[in-house]
Amino acid sequence: MLFLTAELRALLGTPISDERAELAHELAEDAILGEVGARIAIPPQHGIKTVALSIAARILTNPQGLRSEQAGGMLQSYADSQTGVILSDDERRRLRRAVGRASGAGMLDIAPTEHRISTYPWWQA
Repeated sequence: MLFLTAELRALLGTPISDERAELAHELAEDAILGEVGARIAIPPQHGIKTVALSIAARILTNPQGLRSEQAGGMLQSYADSQTGVILSDDERRRLRRAVGRASGAGMLDIAPTEHRISTYPWWQA
């Protein structure tokens, strides 16, 4: 479990049903697992709960993904450009950092440790 229902209710400041909270948790968890796979520990690494709660709050606050709505003379604009279950670039970076995944090609090493070939400069050979 990435976060508790009570934490989501406290963040939103509004009452929500257990069913809606559970669905928001499942959707947030699915988005996170889709990004970093099964690398999440129990308890989750630092930073994962923040992203999960942000996603769940977006799902419950603006489930239709509206940017603005108008009723009569009242216009409501949503400040958050992210809506629904879409992960922002910052959230992706935070998740990858939390599970220890490097974000640059310079950190990539696909050779197994036991088969790595050591190379030496010609003057050390």
